Amino acid sequence: MEKSWENIAKKYKNHIGLEKRLSENSVMAYMRDLAQFAGYIEAEYRVGPRWVTRPMIESFLASLYDLGVERTTQARVLSGIKSFFNFLLLEEMVESSPAEFVEGPKSTRKLPEVLTIDEIDRILNTFDQSDLGLRNAAMIETMYSCGLRVSELVDLRLNDLFFDDGFVRITGKGDKQRLVPVSETAVERIRKYLKVRSGGNEEIVFLNSRGRGLTRVMVFLVLKDAARKAGLTTVVSPHTLRHSFATHLLEGGASIRQVQEMLGHESILTTEIYTHLNTEHLRQTIDNFHPLSDKKKGDR
Repeated sequence: MEKSWENIAKKYKNHIGLEKRLSENSVMAYMRDLAQFAGYIEAEYRVGPRWVTRPMIESFLASLYDLGVERTTQARVLSGIKSFFNFLLLEEMVESSPAEFVEGPKSTRKLPEVLTIDEIDRILNTFDQSDLGLRNAAMIETMYSCGLRVSELVDLRLNDLFFDDGFVRITGKGDKQRLVPVSETAVERIRKYLKVRSGGNEEIVFLNSRGRGLTRVMVFLVLKDAARKAGLTTVVSPHTLRHSFATHLLEGGASIRQVQEMLGHESILTTEIYTHLNTEHLRQTIDNFHPLSDKKKGDR
């Protein structure tokens, strides 16, 4: 930690040890968590305690999640961060706490539903051949077949499309770029849309009716409405498509490392969380490959 972090950390340690009368073990835990937080902020943003913002804190918590840190530990770390910034408030080092409205991890993380390929086709079939319908079909197909985050979809630019090579270039979290294979169906839908797309010199691929880039909320509403028209009763979000993409890849035989690369996950632990296989697929795999299964016995 740089000098400003070190000096303030020493004062904070005295505060929680002497004034709040925390046990020695609690003080040590708080200071370890603070050191980890400070190290992350220093490495990623190069700022001192007074310049920390809420998004920086949320980014740090997301990094803990990516590392597979337990929810209880995440909650403890956030509690310590809030305590630290409350101390800075008392000392009048900051005017407000950037941690005040940061939400802790939920007690359970329910994974989104996985759509079947038939359900995805039903969603795509709700779009007509109007300019808006062509855009929406291309948008949903691209998001599913490339496994994109909604933020990556709305930021996709014309110079990111390498159709001759069969790839699109995606700029993900932390401005990290990756090349993702794009399906022939997605290419065909995007090309149909581009023929009717209006927007002048706008570089963003998917535009609204005024020729400007779409918002994430608009993509969510388009998908939600299409899922309703398709007769789906589950809640469908852009992440549902991303999760379905990953699950379908694994079921098709892709390795978890390949899926990690295509999803743009820094940690493979995140990929393991998001790409669980359904029990029916696991049962079929056991039937087909386990040496003691009835099916394999019959082949002997």
